[in-house]
Order: sequence, then C-alpha cells, then structure tokens
Amino acid sequence: SLFTRFELSMNKMVINHLDKPFVTNDVATIVNELEVQHLAAKLLVLAGRAQQEEIGDGANLTIAFAGELLQNAEELIRIGLHPSEIISRYNKAIKKRFANDLLIGSENMDVRNKEEVISRMKAVVASKQFGQEDILSSLVVDISITCIPLFACIQVCPKNPTNFNVDNVRVAKIVGGGFYDCTVVRGMVAVFAGGVDTSATETKGTVLIHTADQQENYAKTEEAKVEELIKAVADSGAKVIVSETAVGEMALHFCECYKLMVLKISSKFEFRRFCCTTGALKLCQPNPDDLGYVDSVSVDEFASVRKVDNSISTVLLRGSTDSILDDLEGAVDDGVNTYKAMCKDSRIVPGAAATKIELAKRYAIAKFAESFEMVPKMLAENAGLNEMEIISSIYAEHASGNTKVGLDLEQGRCKDVSTLNIWDLHITNYNIL
Repeated sequence: SLFTRFELSMNKMVINHLDKPFVTNDVATIVNELEVQHLAAKLLVLAGRAQQEEIGDGANLTIAFAGELLQNAEELIRIGLHPSEIISRYNKAIKKRFANDLLIGSENMDVRNKEEVISRMKAVVASKQFGQEDILSSLVVDISITCIPLFACIQVCPKNPTNFNVDNVRVAKIVGGGFYDCTVVRGMVAVFAGGVDTSATETKGTVLIHTADQQENYAKTEEAKVEELIKAVADSGAKVIVSETAVGEMALHFCECYKLMVLKISSKFEFRRFCCTTGALKLCQPNPDDLGYVDSVSVDEFASVRKVDNSISTVLLRGSTDSILDDLEGAVDDGVNTYKAMCKDSRIVPGAAATKIELAKRYAIAKFAESFEMVPKMLAENAGLNEMEIISSIYAEHASGNTKVGLDLEQGRCKDVSTLNIWDLHITNYNIL
C-alpha cells in the first residue's frame, strides 16, 4: 500500500515490455503496465483492474486497502495466529459490512439533473485535478464551462440510464491554449464500407488488347463505372461522402463534378462512432433511407460535424504539454465512468474518509477496522497534516454522533463533509469491500 500512497505516491516511471516509458501517478495505468510475477501481487492487480473496468474509479483505494489488510495480517502471523484464522476473521468482517445502516446510502437521484450529478462527481475528479474539480465536473456534465444547458454525459444518456455507454463520450486532445479553453462538442471531432475508387482484383490479372480502340474503350469503361457510382450517391440526396480508406483521383474528380464533399476517417472504430453519431449505415450503394443526417458540416480550428440530435459527445481538452493533456484526460475518463456507475446505483455516502472512520469504529475485528484508517492517513499525509491528530479528531466527532465529519483538505481540519458537498458513490465502496 505504501507504493500508491503517502510520500511515495509521486509520479512513477514505468517502462513496459515494449520499452515504452510512462510517467504517471495513476494506479490503473501503473498496474496495467507492470509485469507482476508474485501470485499474491497478481491478485491485487486483478482486483484493481476489475474495479477500474466495472466502476472506473477506486483502483487506488482497492489496491491500497488490500495491501493494508495484508500488512496488518503480518502482525497477527508474527504473534502466532494461523493464516486460516485470519482469513476467517476477515470474512466475518466482510459479512458484517452492511449489517449497519451506514452504507445503505441516500435515496436515488435523477441522473439527468446537472447539479446532482456534479455533486457526486466532484470528489472523483478532485482526486486527479485538485482545485479544478468544479470546472472539470461541469465540463464532463455540461456542454461547456459557460453552463449552456446542453449536456455531454446527459445528452447521450439513453432512456434507460443503465445502458449508458462510456464510449459515447469521446476525448480529443489538442496541444496549445490553456485549461480554460477546454470545451465540449456535441458530436464528433473529426458512408462507405470500402474506398471510393475503381475496384481491383486480389491477384494480378492480364488484359489482352489487340487494337487502339479496345485500349481507349477500356479506359472509358473504367471512367464510366466510377461516374455511375458517384452519380448514384448524388442522386440519393447525399451531400457528404465519408470513406474509411483511400479515395481515388478519378473518384475525387467526379465528386467535384457532382458537388459532393469527401471526408476520410482511417480508424475503423472512429468510423463506427461517426455512423453512430449521424445514424448512417455502411453500404456500398446507399439508398435515401440509409443516409445519416447532420445540420451542417464545417471546418473551423478543427474538423467537426454538428448535429442537434446525436448520440455522441466529444470533450475537447486544451493544454500546453502532452503530459497535462494526459492528466486531464484521466480526470475526464474517471468522471465519465462515475456517471456510468451513477446510472446503475446513484446512492451516496459521506466522503473525505468520513465513511471509512465510521466503519472502523463499528467493526469489532480490530485489524480489519485499522485498515480503514489508511484513508484518512493518506489524505492527512498528502496534505502535510499530522495524521494521528486528524484521525483522533475524526474519531472524537463520530463518537459524539457527527457521522458525516471528514477531512477538509483546504482548511486542514475536520468538518461536516455534507456541507462541503463531498460524497462518495455507494457502489464504489460496495465493490471495493
């Protein structure tokens, strides 16, 4: 657990098996790139990955909490307790985790309500970009920092919120500008299943030409086929052709003749998202019913496709360096994954270590309870505070009935976190335990 918290929780340089270096303090990135040999350590890595894939947040706490349990178990083994007895006690503590009313959480909320979503997302984003959580949370939830009432996550949320797909919120990074230049585009930043060109055989072919007329007619036939293809597209009512592969020079000529705009998207995944955004189908010769629709196609600072009613949003991040953009992207990804978890279970519990201390106070199994103290220790140590004084103060407040008291990092003292609007998702704590 020391590897992911306290004074050792600075940026790590990880070089993976492909000799690609990573400089990050994101635990999910670290554990994904490490080659772990020890079986017990592999279990911790798998637990962290499962938490990241299922919830999108809490991988750090999962690994740190498990490491704290192992560290406390070592003390019990040294005094003569058998590992099987320790496992039995830990399992007993896990079964009692919801015996009290603490982790039942608050009532469900409307996942399309902007203010309620932001209040549940701030704590997650603050763990990656402390001090900028208000702006980033609004960016993830809202269409822009200026609070135009069009939503990034909310606008792509389906009628059944449990079917929310995180891939429908994309992240585009552009070097230059500053943090306050970040915005959200309704749609994609930038339909044929193949290229727009003359067809070619898979193997080499031979054409025997006897006369000059045959050679001339061969070229004319090729041009006629390409023109027939482009004309069919134009007659269907299409104004823009989006191709996954190359567009031939002859095809471009006839596209110009029929006043058609041509775009190329090389990535097949981005191509699928484009079809999802516009509602188009990938067909060789489209009919009018198969065409997608956008209000306008324009080029400003970056290529974009604007559409009033679409199923994809793009968060456009701006920053001076690639590392800053990567950190911002990590915070946005965590926020979007939190929204996904929120769509499944939006109940909340007090954050800022308040819930962990209350659990530690109620559990009778001492070493399991001590493991929960790792969270306020981590927060106090990273904030430069005396961890023992902070833990004692929180315990004293909880003993007097103030179960929502946690650590206010900005003021460096204990405070009711419900007044600070700091909450943790119930489902995140449930998965970790």
